[in-house]
Amino acid sequence: MNFDFNVDEEFARRLDSQDSLKNFRERFYIPSNTIYLDGNSLGLFPKEAEMSLLRVTNEWKTLAIQGWFEGQRPWWYFGEDLGAMAAPLVGAEPEEVVATGTTTINLHSLVSTFYHPNGNRTKILADELDFPSDIYALKDQIKLKGLNPDQHLVLAPPNGRFFDEKKIVELMTDEIALVLLPSALYRSGQLLDMAYLTDESHKRGIPIGFDCCHSVGAVPHYFDEWGVDFAFWCSYKYLNSGPGGTAFLYINKKHFSKEPGLSGWFGYVKEKQFDMSLDFKHAKSAGGWQISSSNILCSAPIEGSLKVTLEAGIHGIRKKSLKMTSYLIYLVDHLLTEDPYDFEIGTPRTEQRTGHVALEHCEAFRITEALKTRGVITDFRPPNIVRIAPVALYNTYHEIWQVVQILKEIIEKQEYKQFSK
Repeated sequence: MNFDFNVDEEFARRLDSQDSLKNFRERFYIPSNTIYLDGNSLGLFPKEAEMSLLRVTNEWKTLAIQGWFEGQRPWWYFGEDLGAMAAPLVGAEPEEVVATGTTTINLHSLVSTFYHPNGNRTKILADELDFPSDIYALKDQIKLKGLNPDQHLVLAPPNGRFFDEKKIVELMTDEIALVLLPSALYRSGQLLDMAYLTDESHKRGIPIGFDCCHSVGAVPHYFDEWGVDFAFWCSYKYLNSGPGGTAFLYINKKHFSKEPGLSGWFGYVKEKQFDMSLDFKHAKSAGGWQISSSNILCSAPIEGSLKVTLEAGIHGIRKKSLKMTSYLIYLVDHLLTEDPYDFEIGTPRTEQRTGHVALEHCEAFRITEALKTRGVITDFRPPNIVRIAPVALYNTYHEIWQVVQILKEIIEKQEYKQFSK
């Protein structure tokens, strides 16, 4: 991953002129007078997503309840259809993925399916840098088994900003009943080696799952090839489905016979769902892990947003993403690391990173606020990180160049000092 960059503005414009994905920017609504670099929190609105949303709302208007079976894409199978569309992004078969629920609900459902303390194996292995919602859910799942999270939740400690996967593997002892890890760290953007971790976990007879919220849509995945047991992810970051968009889950087909830990009507065998039997029989697919009826209006934009992502191609997206983040790191190294700027890169410089760069600075919060006044949307993560996510589908190299110049000025003019700590 060697790129020949320079700091000139004209070079940034040349990169844009050579970009094979540049025309995809026109297919998004870009907020006026804004450089939007927060797509790792909420992706921008694709015009195709608006079209699929409007189509579904019109079906509700004109078909009412008949939309469940007579819509252009019948609502009854919407979750399964969207799962099949998303499957190539994660290296899965169509029936192994379903759009359903929310990330934390899906986490509860999957962990309750795979976490069965037995004998000496009673503990869940997670990590100290995971997003807090995951840890809350894991603690509750342990308590639901009548156990104490203080004793039965093992959190792998990081080496500073990052994890050494070998250290995580060392914690996969004969006391571990389940491993749940993020695919990527939400602060630093480190991309964990999921293939290696899965292989090592299985060597020890431990099922493993991943929270892929910060990687799906930015990085290719190969769940079936790696043998991942389960995974879940949101759709509103790199998949651009809109705020609170329906989430996804993946179940490896070898586990279709397992009983879902949380059962609900919409996970019943589709062909017999209206039998209204009081004995639950789940669909032998990822659809069997659905709980409630599909949230159709929150799912509708996913259809259009996935069309854009699939047309661009996940490998092309990944190639451009790595180049954009490398360019940003290059500019920071050459323009923002010396006094008085004092920024540091808190993201791996190898390809073991996802789609954002963590800029570390003791005034990160106030700098983030100052950027907003300049029309630059990033986000702050405590204690000292400005996260900048140049998204391959709609950001430009020139925007990256502009933001680095703005950061220089914010420091030189001490613009951040007008904001409270």
